Amino acid sequence: MQLKINNLKSIINLSFSLLVFLTAGSLSAQEIINTQAQEEIAQAADKPLTTGTTFKVDGVAAVVGEYVILESDIDQAIESLKQQKVETQDLSNCKVLDKLMEDKLYAHHAVVDSVSISEDQVRSYTQQQIDYFINQLGSEEKVLQFYRKEKMSDLRKDLFELNRNQELAKAMQQKIVEEIEVTPEEIREYYKQLEKDGLPQFGVELEISKIQIIPEVPQEEKQKVIDQLNGYREDIVENGSSFATKAVLWSEDESTRGDGGLIRDVDRKSQFVKEFRDVAFSLQEGEVSKPFETEFGYHIIKVEKIRGQKIDLRHILRIPKVTAQAEADAKEKIDKIKARIEAGEITFEEAAREFSDEKETASDGGIMINPVTQDRMFELKNLPTELYPKVQNLKEGEVSIPFNNPTRTGKTRYEIYTVSDRIDEHEADFVIDYVKIKNFALQAKQIKAIEKWQNEKIAETYIKLNGDYRTCEYSSNWLKN
Repeated sequence: MQLKINNLKSIINLSFSLLVFLTAGSLSAQEIINTQAQEEIAQAADKPLTTGTTFKVDGVAAVVGEYVILESDIDQAIESLKQQKVETQDLSNCKVLDKLMEDKLYAHHAVVDSVSISEDQVRSYTQQQIDYFINQLGSEEKVLQFYRKEKMSDLRKDLFELNRNQELAKAMQQKIVEEIEVTPEEIREYYKQLEKDGLPQFGVELEISKIQIIPEVPQEEKQKVIDQLNGYREDIVENGSSFATKAVLWSEDESTRGDGGLIRDVDRKSQFVKEFRDVAFSLQEGEVSKPFETEFGYHIIKVEKIRGQKIDLRHILRIPKVTAQAEADAKEKIDKIKARIEAGEITFEEAAREFSDEKETASDGGIMINPVTQDRMFELKNLPTELYPKVQNLKEGEVSIPFNNPTRTGKTRYEIYTVSDRIDEHEADFVIDYVKIKNFALQAKQIKAIEKWQNEKIAETYIKLNGDYRTCEYSSNWLKN
């Protein structure tokens, strides 16, 4: 069983690394890039992506449904993994092709089964990753050099297709396993099998609580952007100025600014905050909203087209600026909260409920939820890189020094942390580790469902492998032997 768990982890790690390659820096990938990686990317832009490597550009390795996988796709995937400092000694072309074919199989049947994704969201991801790399490398020219493209439109098109296919694959995987659940009896049986095969060891785990203080934006700064947006709106409504042009010039939403603030195919289930959806669906076609506030800032919206339950719209976002005095006040506030906790005047839990600006944790006394396991416990060695140094040496009940944990857009957020519970390294225990064991059991059941789905779909899908790739050993029956 432990061997199976290790093999599963290896598969997951390879899948994640290839995901980073395939999405070339989508939102989730951007958030884990650290300073060292940024420096390496910048260095890479000043020279060819690899040295001494010749890509094959015209050889077809495999065909899965309507998708063609080139030999150059395999080479570039491996080279990208090397750039990410992933150990590739044991990573053969066959293993990478195996994973690429799996992704194409998902994407192919997502199209066949009419699994829907938001193409507008994919466009947004694509633009954000382009903006991100321009910011890291310093210019469009260096980005094009890094990706070996002559025009930004070619790069945008290629990245869009990669992102779209990856989103289709993810949506198909989610559809396969979305209704799978495990019963208490299945969890017990899984644990019994673990006992027979050897219970896994779990590392040090922490229950972490935090308090977050966000500098308050002065009312005059809010009014400044409201006045700006009202000015744009008046010029558009009264003088016929172009909403799209003003979005290009003034919107602070980097993901849509380049397209004149355009967002397509918005429906009431789209992943926008409620305030944004409510205003969007209150407008008639061609109407421009008055300024309104969301957690991201202040917006105005114009509905371009209404198509049944969906709309196309443009929006302009303006973000009020935080003053230096507001930041100083927030820092002073969190320092005083920490002092009161350490003096015993108030507990960390009480302070979080009363003062923390992070709604998700404040109501639960500051306790953080592990986004992977949905449990309160975090394994120390698997903590996010930005959180690990802040809590690794905290004793139970000790309060950290205040940290500035800025948002992706650079907005200041002051935070303090405490370790409210610590579990030392131990052998898996059914009671203590019930949530993790349940997740393992669910993953095992999902893997069986995915394997069954793959075997059925491989049998009914057109698949062709060329040349030496027919002699590879694959984890799936791509050769239909």
